Amino acid sequence: MTNYLTVQALTKYIKRKFEVDPHLRNVFVQGELSNVKLHTSGHIYFTLKDEKTRINATMFKTQAQKLSFRPENGMKVLIQGDVNVYEGYGTYQLYVQDMQPDGIGSLFVAFNQLKEQLQKEGLFLPQWKQTIPTYPKTIAVITATTGAAIRDICTTINRRYQQAKIEIYPALVQGKQAAPSIVERIQQVNMLGRADVIICGRGGGSIEDLWAFNEEVVARAIFESRIPIISAVGHETDTTIADFVADLRAPTPTAAAELAVPDDKELQERVYSYQTRISHMLNTNLAKQQQRLQYLTQSYVLLDPQRLLREPIQQLAQLESRLPQVLHMKNMQYTQQMERLQYRLQQHGPKAKLEQVSQQLVTLGERLQRNILQQESNAKQRFDGAVRALTTLNPMQTLTRGFQVTYKDEAIVSSVTKLQKHDTVHIQFKDGKATAQIINIEVEDKL
Repeated sequence: MTNYLTVQALTKYIKRKFEVDPHLRNVFVQGELSNVKLHTSGHIYFTLKDEKTRINATMFKTQAQKLSFRPENGMKVLIQGDVNVYEGYGTYQLYVQDMQPDGIGSLFVAFNQLKEQLQKEGLFLPQWKQTIPTYPKTIAVITATTGAAIRDICTTINRRYQQAKIEIYPALVQGKQAAPSIVERIQQVNMLGRADVIICGRGGGSIEDLWAFNEEVVARAIFESRIPIISAVGHETDTTIADFVADLRAPTPTAAAELAVPDDKELQERVYSYQTRISHMLNTNLAKQQQRLQYLTQSYVLLDPQRLLREPIQQLAQLESRLPQVLHMKNMQYTQQMERLQYRLQQHGPKAKLEQVSQQLVTLGERLQRNILQQESNAKQRFDGAVRALTTLNPMQTLTRGFQVTYKDEAIVSSVTKLQKHDTVHIQFKDGKATAQIINIEVEDKL
């Protein structure tokens, strides 16, 4: 009977073959990166390929942290690692232990990558550069306490500008701990707030020696500093990321000291030049004023000062003679104005207003009385007319002329047709009533 293997068992067998094969351990492979994925876990997944073949590769976080550059698609690399089987998918892949750029150094690649990144973020833009103070009182120097850099900086500052105070902040400038040390010192200087400017740098060396000044943490610390920073790294031909971010770049530590402070001799020469110019200006101005004074003292007017007073004295005498007349005229004008104001006050004052209102009330009272009498007369006439009309229309008035009014059941009998034989009727005379009984009824023919 045939024994069938499970997929897992077959995969484990193949994986075991890979593990025991010495040719698949610690292999060196050259190729081009493709499908690079920088996972949030810190692992790096990618495909290594050449013109005809490709292989999946993985670099775990522990090895990836040691890289000095960021892997990118299309980059040619040299890889050292092991080939093994990934049981989950039954595929073989390359587990990378080390990776280096092919053709150029890894540090140079890392330098260009960080430079491009920070440039895109705008950390190199001129508008973020702070102005270096012209006459600093305190200068903070961040560098190693040993070496020529610290001596050159201090000697240059003391020679050029003795008024400045130098504060040394020792820092590591080479090695793995150099970048954190530099960042810590920059933050310390900002926290203390005593310095007017910072010089941060070191002497020359290889790119590996200067690498601390190419670290991203150092670049961001320089950018975030509230105190302006002069970078002074290496020799004139050396360029670091710190030089691009700093507020001012000096080619050497000595040049940084020269840029940080003015030169006492130049200041003295400038002061002497100012003094000479001021003295010359004062002497020239004094000479002009003396010449003007001499001209004025010899002028015709000043030779006879009384002449200047003659006309004003004469005008004053004329004004004094005219003063009584002017005062009299002014007094008359004032009196007239007062009379006009008094007249206007009488015309428009409260008393005049009261009299005017009283007169209006009297007039309105008279008009009201006339209207009432007229209304009363009109009403009396209308009443008399109504009485005459009622008297004329009153049926009782006709009784005085011999007419009577006959009632039946308290209703006026207007026609004989409304009576019947033996009806009892009441007859109204002008001076009383009578009761009668109908004995006979005669109806006249209508014409």
